[in-house]
Formats: sequence, C-alpha cells, structure tokens
Amino acid sequence: MSRYRNLALFLILAAVWGSAFMAIKAGLAYFPPVLFAAVRYDVAGVVMLGYAAYVLDDPVPRGRGQWTLVAIGSVFLIAGYHALLFVGETDPAVTSAAAAVIVSLSPVLTTGFARAFLPSERLTAAGVVGLLLGLVGIVVLSQPDPNNLLAGGFVAKFLVLAAAASFALGSVLTRWVDASMHIESMEAWSMLGGALLMHGLSVGIGESTAEVVWSTEAVVALLYLSLAASAVGFLIYFDLLDRLGAIEINLVSYVAPLSAAAAGWAFLGEQPTPATAGGFLLVFAGFVLIKRRAIRDELPKLRREAVSLFED
Repeated sequence: MSRYRNLALFLILAAVWGSAFMAIKAGLAYFPPVLFAAVRYDVAGVVMLGYAAYVLDDPVPRGRGQWTLVAIGSVFLIAGYHALLFVGETDPAVTSAAAAVIVSLSPVLTTGFARAFLPSERLTAAGVVGLLLGLVGIVVLSQPDPNNLLAGGFVAKFLVLAAAASFALGSVLTRWVDASMHIESMEAWSMLGGALLMHGLSVGIGESTAEVVWSTEAVVALLYLSLAASAVGFLIYFDLLDRLGAIEINLVSYVAPLSAAAAGWAFLGEQPTPATAGGFLLVFAGFVLIKRRAIRDELPKLRREAVSLFED
C-alpha cells in the first residue's frame, strides 16, 4: 500500500505545483504581482505556523543558527523566488508551461551553486556539460532576438530564470549553514518573513491595494496558491523527501511542466510551442548528466518497485 500511496502523492504534488503556474497567471489579472505573492504567503505562513504549533513542542526558532536558516529561507526561497517569478509571469509571452520549464532548471542550478559552497559536491566534467545543457535549454525556450533583447518576453523569462537561481542558491545555503531545525518550523517562519519582505518591496515599487480587483476568480487563485500549492504542497514534498530521497523527488520538477501546460491550455487557452518542448528536453538532459551516478544507483530500486506495483 505504501507504494500506491507514494505514487499517488507524487502525482498529486506534480499536478498541484504544475498547475500553480496557471493559478499565478490567472491571479495576476487581479493583483499587482509582488503584492499578490506577499498575500499568498501571508495566508500560507499563518496556516503553516498553526500546523507547526500543532506538531511540534516548540515551533519558535532558537539561536543564531536557526534564525539564519529562517533568514535564508525568507530572502531566497520565498521573497526572491516568488517576487521574481510573479513579476516574470506578468508578461503574456511567459506561458504557464514556459515558466514551469525554466523553474525546472532549479535542481541543475542547485548543483552548480553547491560547487561554490559545498566542496564535497564538486561538479565533474560531465556535470559541467549538464549544467551548460540546462542553460542552453533556457536559451532555446527564450528565443532571444539579438537585435532587440527587450522583445518577445526575453526579460520576463530572464526574471523567471533569476527566480529559479534564487531558489537554488537558497537551497544550497540552507545546507551550508551549520544548524538544523524542524522543517515545519523553518517553512512557517520563512513564509512569514518572506511575505513581510515582499510587502516592503511592493510598497517600495509603488504597488497599492487599490489596484486589487476582488472577484471569485481572484479569491480562488489566491486560496489555491496559499493552501494547495504552498501549505499542502510543501507538506507532501517533505513527506516524500523522507520516503523517496532527493533524486526521486527532484523528478517532480520535470513532471510539473506537463501539468502546467495542461492547466494553461485548459483554463487560459495557452498553446505550448516547439521551443517550450525543446527547452524542456535540454533541461532534463542536463539534469540526467549531472545526476547520472545517483540515477544509476536508483534504477534497480525503481525497477523493483515498478515490478512490485504491477504484480500487486
């Protein structure tokens, strides 16, 4: 039964996180982008803090190390990632599927940043090729015009790439800091800290609550992102991380674009392009090259689980 449970949760997570790109796109019709991201994590942070208080004896960070982890999470994993992603998705040229493909480069970028901060995780020559393949995939997807780099959504796609880089750097820095804390507590306080930073940024760039247009669609998009994609999604992610390990759970990043493309087509009428598909394949090839040894070690276990699943 645990195999069915893991598979079901994996597919739910891929569907929820993939369709989140569509929900962002839909919600941006009613909210200024940074304010939208901030309010999303106001709601998600409160929910996660309540959950942390329920499951932990002491959900409050203690000591410099734990507060450093929260600061990294607030700045890079929440504020940096989401502010850049939401602003990037305001451009019509950045479809839900395109944003999901660019963000799927995050595991590849994580390995690149690990080379600088975690000496035990050095890139090999094949790993460097894998990293370059991933970056080429983003160029293929972005299709920059050398004569006019401001056209065709190139800047917006670059912002989404910067969002993925922020998340990747934050992931590495949390492993670099010599401290540990319960993930429920770290996520809750990082969400609240990140929301506070984004509210400050929103005010700084001149966004106003007067620009918000409240409607059924706006509320549905906000609640879906706050509760389904953030609160529930992260709980499923960390549950599967414990059960499956980092290699298998990273594959969510490469299933999510399929969900994003389907949701964008069904709800927003977005049409995937050959460049989107080509960029996705190059990014995935880069991931396989970088993680080839770990994937090779995982294949026998995956084969055994697949055989057992069909035999049951």
